[in-house]
Amino acid sequence: MRDAVAASGRKPRAIVVGSGAGGASAALELQGSFEVTILEAGRPFRPLSLSMPFMETMRNLGLLFGERMIELVFPPMRIRKTAEGMVHVNGAGTGGTTTLSAGNALRMDEPLRQIGIRLDREFEELAREVPASTGHQRTWSAPTRRLFEIGERLGLQPRPTPKMIDFGRCRRCGRCVLGCPNGAKWDSRRFLDKAIDNGARLVSGARVRKVVIRDGRTVGVRARVGLRTVFYPADLVILGAGGLGTPALLERSGIPCEPRLFVDPVLCVAAPWPEGRQHREIPMPFVVQRPGYIISPYFDYLSFLFNKRWRRPADRILALMIKLADSGQGSVPARGRSLDKTLTTMDRARLAEAEALCRKMLAEFGVDPKSVFLGTLNAGHPGGMLPLTVADAGTLHPGGLPANVYVADATLFPRSLGNPPILTILALARRVARVAKQAMAVRDGSEPQRASA
Repeated sequence: MRDAVAASGRKPRAIVVGSGAGGASAALELQGSFEVTILEAGRPFRPLSLSMPFMETMRNLGLLFGERMIELVFPPMRIRKTAEGMVHVNGAGTGGTTTLSAGNALRMDEPLRQIGIRLDREFEELAREVPASTGHQRTWSAPTRRLFEIGERLGLQPRPTPKMIDFGRCRRCGRCVLGCPNGAKWDSRRFLDKAIDNGARLVSGARVRKVVIRDGRTVGVRARVGLRTVFYPADLVILGAGGLGTPALLERSGIPCEPRLFVDPVLCVAAPWPEGRQHREIPMPFVVQRPGYIISPYFDYLSFLFNKRWRRPADRILALMIKLADSGQGSVPARGRSLDKTLTTMDRARLAEAEALCRKMLAEFGVDPKSVFLGTLNAGHPGGMLPLTVADAGTLHPGGLPANVYVADATLFPRSLGNPPILTILALARRVARVAKQAMAVRDGSEPQRASA
Protein backbone atom coordinates (compact mmCIF):
# COMPACT_ATOMS: atom_id res chain seq x y z
CA MET A 1 0.00 0.00 0.00
CA ARG A 2 2.83 2.39 0.83
CA ASP A 3 4.40 1.93 -2.62
CA ALA A 4 1.03 2.41 -4.30
CA VAL A 5 0.48 5.62 -2.42
CA ALA A 6 3.91 6.89 -3.34
CA ALA A 7 3.33 6.07 -6.99
CA SER A 8 -0.10 7.69 -7.17
CA GLY A 9 0.46 10.60 -4.83
CA ARG A 10 -2.72 9.87 -2.93
CA LYS A 11 -4.07 7.87 -0.08
CA PRO A 12 -5.81 4.61 -0.97
CA ARG A 13 -9.56 4.89 -1.34
CA ALA A 14 -11.94 3.11 1.03
CA ILE A 15 -15.67 2.77 0.49
CA VAL A 16 -17.76 2.05 3.57
CA VAL A 17 -21.33 0.94 2.86
CA GLY A 18 -23.72 1.89 5.66
CA SER A 19 -23.54 4.36 8.55
CA GLY A 20 -24.92 2.28 11.40
CA ALA A 21 -22.86 0.74 14.19
CA GLY A 22 -20.65 -1.30 11.87
CA GLY A 23 -20.17 1.23 9.10
CA ALA A 24 -19.58 4.26 11.34
CA SER A 25 -17.15 2.38 13.57
CA ALA A 26 -15.16 1.09 10.60
CA ALA A 27 -15.14 4.49 8.87
CA LEU A 28 -13.79 6.23 11.95
CA GLU A 29 -11.00 3.69 12.28
CA LEU A 30 -10.05 3.94 8.59
CA GLN A 31 -10.04 7.72 8.46
CA GLY A 32 -6.51 9.08 8.28
CA SER A 33 -5.10 6.05 6.51
CA PHE A 34 -7.58 6.15 3.62
CA GLU A 35 -9.68 8.54 1.65
CA VAL A 36 -12.97 7.37 3.12
CA THR A 37 -16.35 7.66 1.41
CA ILE A 38 -19.40 6.48 3.36
CA LEU A 39 -22.40 5.48 1.25
CA GLU A 40 -25.71 5.51 3.12
CA ALA A 41 -28.95 4.44 1.43
CA GLY A 42 -31.12 6.50 3.76
CA ARG A 43 -31.38 10.21 4.43
CA PRO A 44 -30.21 12.27 7.41
CA PHE A 45 -32.03 10.97 10.46
CA ARG A 46 -34.70 12.97 12.27
CA PRO A 47 -36.52 11.72 15.40
CA LEU A 48 -40.24 11.09 15.17
CA SER A 49 -41.88 14.40 16.03
CA LEU A 50 -45.45 13.16 16.52
CA SER A 51 -46.64 13.35 20.12
CA MET A 52 -48.08 10.35 21.92
CA PRO A 53 -51.60 11.90 22.12
CA PHE A 54 -51.52 12.59 18.37
CA MET A 55 -50.33 9.06 17.54
CA GLU A 56 -53.00 7.64 19.84
CA THR A 57 -55.67 9.74 18.14
CA MET A 58 -54.52 8.62 14.66
CA ARG A 59 -54.62 5.03 15.83
CA ASN A 60 -58.08 5.31 17.36
CA LEU A 61 -59.43 6.91 14.17
CA GLY A 62 -58.05 4.06 12.10
CA LEU A 63 -55.56 6.25 10.24
CA LEU A 64 -52.71 3.91 11.14
CA PHE A 65 -54.05 0.87 9.36
CA GLY A 66 -50.96 -1.31 8.97
CA GLU A 67 -47.32 -1.67 9.81
CA ARG A 68 -46.23 -0.20 6.47
CA MET A 69 -48.01 3.01 7.36
CA ILE A 70 -45.21 3.86 9.77
CA GLU A 71 -42.85 4.29 6.81
CA LEU A 72 -45.03 7.13 5.58
CA VAL A 73 -45.09 8.99 8.89
CA PHE A 74 -41.56 7.95 9.94
CA PRO A 75 -39.27 7.29 6.91
CA PRO A 76 -36.18 6.30 8.99
CA MET A 77 -37.99 3.10 10.00
CA ARG A 78 -38.03 0.26 7.49
CA ILE A 79 -40.46 -2.62 7.99
CA ARG A 80 -40.53 -6.07 6.41
CA LYS A 81 -42.73 -9.10 7.04
CA THR A 82 -42.02 -12.79 6.88
CA ALA A 83 -44.47 -15.23 5.36
CA GLU A 84 -45.56 -16.15 8.90
CA GLY A 85 -46.34 -12.53 9.71
CA MET A 86 -43.33 -11.69 11.88
CA VAL A 87 -42.54 -7.99 11.51
CA HIS A 88 -38.90 -6.98 11.11
CA VAL A 89 -37.90 -3.39 11.95
CA ASN A 90 -34.63 -1.67 11.13
CA GLY A 91 -33.29 1.84 10.67
CA ALA A 92 -33.11 3.44 7.24
CA GLY A 93 -31.20 6.69 7.66
CA THR A 94 -27.87 8.00 8.86
CA GLY A 95 -26.96 6.14 12.03
CA GLY A 96 -28.83 3.04 10.93
CA THR A 97 -30.70 1.11 13.57
CA THR A 98 -28.67 2.67 16.41
CA THR A 99 -30.96 5.71 16.16
CA LEU A 100 -33.96 3.46 16.93
CA SER A 101 -32.32 1.52 19.74
CA ALA A 102 -32.94 1.57 23.47
CA GLY A 103 -29.37 2.75 24.10
CA ASN A 104 -28.20 -0.52 25.66
CA ALA A 105 -24.48 -1.06 26.17
CA LEU A 106 -24.11 -4.79 26.72
CA ARG A 107 -20.90 -6.66 25.98
CA MET A 108 -22.12 -9.88 24.39
CA ASP A 109 -19.08 -11.33 22.64
CA GLU A 110 -19.13 -14.89 23.99
CA PRO A 111 -19.91 -16.42 20.54
CA LEU A 112 -16.83 -14.63 19.16
CA ARG A 113 -14.58 -15.64 22.07
CA GLN A 114 -15.60 -19.26 21.54
CA ILE A 115 -13.99 -19.17 18.09
CA GLY A 116 -10.86 -17.36 19.24
CA ILE A 117 -11.77 -13.71 18.64
CA ARG A 118 -11.07 -11.52 21.67
CA LEU A 119 -12.04 -7.86 21.47
CA ASP A 120 -10.83 -6.75 24.89
CA ARG A 121 -8.81 -3.83 23.49
CA GLU A 122 -11.76 -2.54 21.47
CA PHE A 123 -14.21 -2.82 24.36
CA GLU A 124 -11.77 -0.98 26.64
CA GLU A 125 -11.50 1.83 24.08
CA LEU A 126 -15.26 2.02 23.65
CA ALA A 127 -15.74 2.24 27.40
CA ARG A 128 -13.86 5.55 27.25
CA GLU A 129 -15.46 6.82 24.03
CA VAL A 130 -19.04 5.69 24.60
CA PRO A 131 -19.62 6.09 28.34
CA ALA A 132 -22.35 3.87 29.74
CA SER A 133 -23.93 3.71 33.17
CA THR A 134 -26.90 2.45 35.13
CA GLY A 135 -27.64 5.92 36.49
CA HIS A 136 -31.23 5.61 35.34
CA GLN A 137 -31.96 3.15 38.15
CA ARG A 138 -32.65 5.95 40.62
CA THR A 139 -35.43 7.26 38.36
CA TRP A 140 -37.32 3.99 37.96
CA SER A 141 -41.05 4.10 38.37
CA ALA A 142 -42.77 2.14 41.12
CA PRO A 143 -43.97 -0.59 38.68
CA THR A 144 -40.45 -1.09 37.35
CA ARG A 145 -39.03 -1.38 40.85
CA ARG A 146 -41.69 -3.92 41.75
CA LEU A 147 -40.94 -6.01 38.66
CA PHE A 148 -37.24 -5.91 39.50
CA GLU A 149 -37.95 -7.06 43.06
CA ILE A 150 -40.18 -9.84 41.75
CA GLY A 151 -37.34 -11.00 39.50
CA GLU A 152 -35.03 -11.08 42.52
CA ARG A 153 -37.59 -12.94 44.63
CA LEU A 154 -38.01 -15.55 41.89
CA GLY A 155 -34.25 -16.07 41.70
CA LEU A 156 -34.00 -14.67 38.16
CA GLN A 157 -31.03 -12.39 38.97
CA PRO A 158 -32.22 -9.25 37.15
CA ARG A 159 -29.54 -6.67 36.44
CA PRO A 160 -29.86 -2.98 35.55
CA THR A 161 -29.03 -2.36 31.90
CA PRO A 162 -26.03 -0.11 31.19
CA LYS A 163 -27.20 2.72 28.95
CA MET A 164 -25.33 4.86 26.42
CA ILE A 165 -27.29 7.87 27.62
CA ASP A 166 -26.26 11.23 29.02
CA PHE A 167 -28.65 11.38 31.95
CA GLY A 168 -27.92 15.06 32.39
CA ARG A 169 -29.69 15.68 29.06
CA CYS A 170 -32.25 12.88 29.31
CA ARG A 171 -35.85 14.05 29.88
CA ARG A 172 -37.28 10.57 30.60
CA CYS A 173 -39.63 10.90 27.66
CA GLY A 174 -39.46 7.18 26.84
CA ARG A 175 -38.95 7.82 23.12
CA CYS A 176 -35.49 6.26 22.78
CA VAL A 177 -36.65 3.81 20.12
CA LEU A 178 -38.19 6.62 18.04
CA GLY A 179 -35.01 8.68 18.03
CA CYS A 180 -33.91 10.70 21.05
CA PRO A 181 -35.31 14.24 20.66
CA ASN A 182 -32.86 15.66 23.23
CA GLY A 183 -29.55 14.32 21.94
CA ALA A 184 -29.06 12.39 25.17
CA LYS A 185 -28.78 8.90 23.70
CA TRP A 186 -25.60 7.89 21.91
CA ASP A 187 -25.97 6.60 18.37
CA SER A 188 -23.47 5.95 15.60
CA ARG A 189 -23.91 9.42 14.14
CA ARG A 190 -21.41 10.50 16.81
CA PHE A 191 -18.72 8.34 15.17
CA LEU A 192 -19.97 9.37 11.74
CA ASP A 193 -19.57 13.06 12.58
CA LYS A 194 -16.05 12.45 13.90
CA ALA A 195 -15.06 10.68 10.72
CA ILE A 196 -16.48 13.51 8.60
CA ASP A 197 -14.71 16.12 10.74
CA ASN A 198 -11.47 14.23 10.01
CA GLY A 199 -12.05 14.31 6.26
CA ALA A 200 -14.39 11.44 5.43
CA ARG A 201 -17.10 12.05 2.84
CA LEU A 202 -20.72 11.03 3.45
CA VAL A 203 -23.11 10.45 0.55
CA SER A 204 -26.69 9.89 1.75
CA GLY A 205 -29.41 8.51 -0.50
CA ALA A 206 -26.82 6.25 -2.15
CA ARG A 207 -28.23 2.75 -2.66
CA VAL A 208 -25.31 0.45 -3.38
CA ARG A 209 -26.42 -2.13 -5.93
CA LYS A 210 -23.24 -4.11 -6.52
CA VAL A 211 -19.62 -4.60 -5.52
CA VAL A 212 -17.65 -4.58 -8.78
CA ILE A 213 -15.07 -7.37 -8.84
CA ARG A 214 -12.25 -7.90 -11.33
CA ASP A 215 -9.79 -10.79 -11.13
CA GLY A 216 -10.76 -11.65 -7.57
CA ARG A 217 -10.49 -8.11 -6.19
CA THR A 218 -12.97 -5.29 -5.94
CA VAL A 219 -12.38 -2.17 -7.94
CA GLY A 220 -15.31 -0.28 -6.45
CA VAL A 221 -19.07 -0.27 -6.08
CA ARG A 222 -22.04 0.86 -8.14
CA ALA A 223 -24.75 2.84 -6.40
CA ARG A 224 -28.03 4.45 -7.32
CA VAL A 225 -27.99 8.10 -6.29
CA GLY A 226 -31.24 9.77 -7.22
CA LEU A 227 -31.79 8.96 -10.90
CA ARG A 228 -28.13 8.30 -11.61
CA THR A 229 -26.00 5.18 -11.39
CA VAL A 230 -22.62 6.16 -9.98
CA PHE A 231 -19.42 4.12 -9.88
CA TYR A 232 -17.24 4.71 -6.81
CA PRO A 233 -13.69 3.36 -7.29
CA ALA A 234 -12.07 1.79 -4.27
CA ASP A 235 -8.94 0.03 -3.09
CA LEU A 236 -10.85 -1.31 -0.10
CA VAL A 237 -14.57 -1.91 0.47
CA ILE A 238 -16.06 -2.50 3.89
CA LEU A 239 -19.70 -3.54 4.08
CA GLY A 240 -21.61 -2.33 7.13
CA ALA A 241 -25.13 -2.33 5.69
CA GLY A 242 -26.50 -4.55 8.46
CA GLY A 243 -27.57 -8.16 8.79
CA LEU A 244 -30.08 -7.80 5.96
CA GLY A 245 -28.47 -5.20 3.70
CA THR A 246 -25.00 -6.73 3.59
CA PRO A 247 -26.07 -10.28 2.58
CA ALA A 248 -28.40 -8.91 -0.11
CA LEU A 249 -25.55 -6.80 -1.52
CA LEU A 250 -23.16 -9.75 -1.46
CA GLU A 251 -25.68 -11.93 -3.29
CA ARG A 252 -26.23 -9.25 -5.95
CA SER A 253 -22.46 -9.15 -6.38
CA GLY A 254 -22.19 -12.88 -7.02
CA ILE A 255 -20.86 -13.69 -3.54
CA PRO A 256 -23.08 -16.34 -1.93
CA CYS A 257 -24.01 -16.26 1.73
CA GLU A 258 -25.24 -19.03 4.00
CA PRO A 259 -28.94 -19.58 4.83
CA ARG A 260 -28.28 -18.99 8.52
CA LEU A 261 -30.25 -15.80 9.16
CA PHE A 262 -31.23 -15.06 12.75
CA VAL A 263 -33.42 -12.09 13.66
CA ASP A 264 -33.83 -12.05 17.49
CA PRO A 265 -37.65 -12.31 17.63
CA VAL A 266 -39.41 -10.04 20.13
CA LEU A 267 -42.76 -10.67 21.80
CA CYS A 268 -44.31 -8.50 24.51
CA VAL A 269 -46.55 -9.97 27.20
CA ALA A 270 -48.76 -7.20 28.56
CA ALA A 271 -51.68 -6.43 30.83
CA PRO A 272 -53.80 -3.41 31.73
CA TRP A 273 -52.56 -1.61 34.80
CA PRO A 274 -53.41 1.82 36.22
CA GLU A 275 -50.43 4.18 36.06
CA GLY A 276 -48.21 1.72 34.22
CA ARG A 277 -46.61 4.69 32.41
CA GLN A 278 -43.91 2.58 30.77
CA HIS A 279 -44.05 4.84 27.73
CA ARG A 280 -42.56 7.61 29.88
CA GLU A 281 -39.60 5.55 31.05
CA ILE A 282 -36.26 4.56 29.55
CA PRO A 283 -36.97 1.24 27.78
CA MET A 284 -35.36 -1.99 28.94
CA PRO A 285 -34.31 -0.65 32.36
CA PHE A 286 -33.19 -4.10 33.50
CA VAL A 287 -32.64 -7.51 31.96
CA VAL A 288 -33.36 -11.04 33.11
CA GLN A 289 -30.97 -13.36 31.27
CA ARG A 290 -32.19 -16.91 30.67
CA PRO A 291 -30.81 -19.67 28.42
CA GLY A 292 -31.85 -18.66 24.91
CA TYR A 293 -33.74 -15.48 25.73
CA ILE A 294 -33.97 -12.35 27.85
CA ILE A 295 -36.91 -10.63 29.58
CA SER A 296 -37.14 -6.90 30.19
CA PRO A 297 -39.82 -4.24 30.86
CA TYR A 298 -40.64 -2.58 27.56
CA PHE A 299 -43.34 -0.42 26.01
CA ASP A 300 -43.85 -1.80 22.51
CA TYR A 301 -44.68 1.10 20.18
CA LEU A 302 -45.17 -1.26 17.25
CA SER A 303 -47.90 -3.18 19.05
CA PHE A 304 -49.38 -0.04 20.55
CA LEU A 305 -49.87 1.57 17.14
CA PHE A 306 -50.87 -1.43 15.04
CA ASN A 307 -52.14 -4.23 17.28
CA LYS A 308 -55.85 -4.02 18.13
CA ARG A 309 -55.32 -5.79 21.46
CA TRP A 310 -53.23 -2.80 22.58
CA ARG A 311 -55.88 -0.17 21.90
CA ARG A 312 -56.01 1.37 25.32
CA PRO A 313 -54.40 4.45 26.89
CA ALA A 314 -50.61 4.26 26.80
CA ASP A 315 -50.22 4.99 30.52
CA ARG A 316 -52.37 1.99 31.42
CA ILE A 317 -50.25 -0.75 29.92
CA LEU A 318 -47.65 -2.84 31.74
CA ALA A 319 -45.51 -5.07 29.55
CA LEU A 320 -42.56 -7.44 29.64
CA MET A 321 -40.55 -8.04 26.50
CA ILE A 322 -39.12 -11.38 25.41
CA LYS A 323 -36.08 -11.26 23.12
CA LEU A 324 -35.25 -14.67 21.70
CA ALA A 325 -31.90 -16.00 20.51
CA ASP A 326 -33.38 -17.82 17.53
CA SER A 327 -31.88 -20.58 15.44
CA GLY A 328 -29.87 -19.44 12.45
CA GLN A 329 -32.18 -20.73 9.74
CA GLY A 330 -33.34 -18.29 7.08
CA SER A 331 -32.15 -16.09 4.25
CA VAL A 332 -32.40 -12.66 2.64
CA PRO A 333 -33.18 -12.34 -1.07
CA ALA A 334 -30.82 -10.36 -3.26
CA ARG A 335 -33.75 -8.13 -4.21
CA GLY A 336 -37.11 -7.31 -2.71
CA ARG A 337 -38.40 -6.89 0.83
CA SER A 338 -39.39 -10.43 1.71
CA LEU A 339 -37.55 -12.52 4.30
CA ASP A 340 -37.31 -16.30 4.27
CA LYS A 341 -37.49 -16.84 8.00
CA THR A 342 -39.48 -19.26 10.14
CA LEU A 343 -39.18 -20.21 13.79
CA THR A 344 -38.00 -23.72 14.51
CA THR A 345 -39.61 -26.12 16.98
CA MET A 346 -36.88 -25.21 19.48
CA ASP A 347 -37.47 -21.49 18.94
CA ARG A 348 -41.19 -21.89 19.62
CA ALA A 349 -40.52 -23.99 22.71
CA ARG A 350 -38.22 -21.30 24.13
CA LEU A 351 -40.74 -18.61 23.26
CA ALA A 352 -43.47 -20.53 25.09
CA GLU A 353 -41.20 -20.98 28.11
CA ALA A 354 -40.40 -17.26 28.17
CA GLU A 355 -44.07 -16.31 27.81
CA ALA A 356 -44.97 -18.53 30.77
CA LEU A 357 -42.28 -16.85 32.88
CA CYS A 358 -43.54 -13.39 31.91
CA ARG A 359 -47.07 -14.39 32.87
CA LYS A 360 -45.76 -15.63 36.22
CA MET A 361 -43.97 -12.34 36.89
CA LEU A 362 -47.10 -10.35 36.00
CA ALA A 363 -49.23 -12.57 38.25
CA GLU A 364 -46.78 -11.96 41.11
CA PHE A 365 -47.17 -8.26 40.36
CA GLY A 366 -50.93 -8.55 40.92
CA VAL A 367 -52.20 -8.67 37.35
CA ASP A 368 -55.35 -10.67 36.63
CA PRO A 369 -54.03 -13.61 34.53
CA LYS A 370 -57.15 -13.46 32.35
CA SER A 371 -56.36 -9.88 31.34
CA VAL A 372 -52.94 -10.66 29.84
CA PHE A 373 -52.56 -10.03 26.11
CA LEU A 374 -49.71 -10.44 23.64
CA GLY A 375 -48.05 -8.00 21.29
CA THR A 376 -47.05 -8.31 17.66
CA LEU A 377 -44.25 -10.78 17.02
CA ASN A 378 -41.43 -8.69 15.65
CA ALA A 379 -37.66 -8.71 15.28
CA GLY A 380 -34.77 -6.33 14.82
CA HIS A 381 -31.27 -7.78 15.23
CA PRO A 382 -30.56 -9.74 12.05
CA GLY A 383 -27.27 -11.40 11.25
CA GLY A 384 -25.38 -14.63 10.76
CA MET A 385 -25.37 -15.13 6.98
CA LEU A 386 -21.58 -14.96 6.64
CA PRO A 387 -20.53 -16.35 10.00
CA LEU A 388 -16.96 -16.24 11.20
CA THR A 389 -15.33 -19.55 12.11
CA VAL A 390 -12.24 -20.61 14.02
CA ALA A 391 -10.34 -20.49 10.74
CA ASP A 392 -11.26 -16.81 10.34
CA ALA A 393 -10.18 -15.70 13.82
CA GLY A 394 -6.99 -14.05 12.60
CA THR A 395 -8.13 -12.54 9.32
CA LEU A 396 -11.80 -11.77 10.08
CA HIS A 397 -12.21 -12.47 6.38
CA PRO A 398 -14.51 -15.40 5.56
CA GLY A 399 -13.61 -17.49 2.54
CA GLY A 400 -15.38 -16.46 -0.62
CA LEU A 401 -14.90 -12.72 -0.09
CA PRO A 402 -12.59 -10.88 -2.51
CA ALA A 403 -9.26 -10.06 -0.92
CA ASN A 404 -10.04 -6.37 -0.44
CA VAL A 405 -13.69 -6.69 0.64
CA TYR A 406 -14.52 -6.95 4.34
CA VAL A 407 -17.74 -7.17 6.33
CA ALA A 408 -18.17 -5.17 9.53
CA ASP A 409 -21.59 -5.91 11.00
CA ALA A 410 -23.70 -8.69 12.55
CA THR A 411 -23.57 -10.66 9.30
CA LEU A 412 -20.34 -12.07 10.77
CA PHE A 413 -21.81 -13.31 14.06
CA PRO A 414 -21.54 -17.10 14.42
CA ARG A 415 -24.92 -17.18 16.13
CA SER A 416 -27.54 -14.92 17.62
CA LEU A 417 -26.56 -12.99 20.72
CA GLY A 418 -30.18 -12.85 21.88
CA ASN A 419 -29.28 -9.47 23.32
CA PRO A 420 -28.83 -5.89 22.12
CA PRO A 421 -25.77 -6.12 19.82
CA ILE A 422 -24.69 -2.50 19.23
CA LEU A 423 -21.67 -2.42 21.53
CA THR A 424 -20.42 -5.76 20.21
CA ILE A 425 -20.86 -4.64 16.59
CA LEU A 426 -18.92 -1.43 17.34
CA ALA A 427 -16.03 -3.46 18.76
CA LEU A 428 -16.01 -6.07 16.00
CA ALA A 429 -16.22 -3.46 13.22
CA ARG A 430 -13.28 -1.55 14.70
CA ARG A 431 -11.23 -4.74 14.76
CA VAL A 432 -12.25 -5.59 11.18
CA ALA A 433 -11.10 -2.15 10.01
CA ARG A 434 -7.77 -2.58 11.78
CA VAL A 435 -7.21 -5.99 10.25
CA ALA A 436 -8.13 -4.61 6.82
CA LYS A 437 -5.59 -1.78 7.21
CA GLN A 438 -2.90 -4.27 8.17
CA ALA A 439 -3.74 -6.51 5.23
CA MET A 440 -3.54 -3.56 2.85
CA ALA A 441 -0.23 -2.46 4.35
CA VAL A 442 1.47 -5.78 3.58
CA ARG A 443 0.25 -5.96 -0.01
CA ASP A 444 2.76 -5.81 -2.82
CA GLY A 445 3.54 -2.41 -4.18
CA SER A 446 1.55 -2.63 -7.37
CA GLU A 447 -0.75 0.21 -8.33
CA PRO A 448 -4.32 -0.45 -7.15
CA GLN A 449 -6.55 -1.63 -9.97
CA ARG A 450 -8.62 0.98 -11.70
CA ALA A 451 -11.84 0.58 -13.59
CA SER A 452 -14.52 2.72 -15.03
CA ALA A 453 -18.17 2.12 -14.50
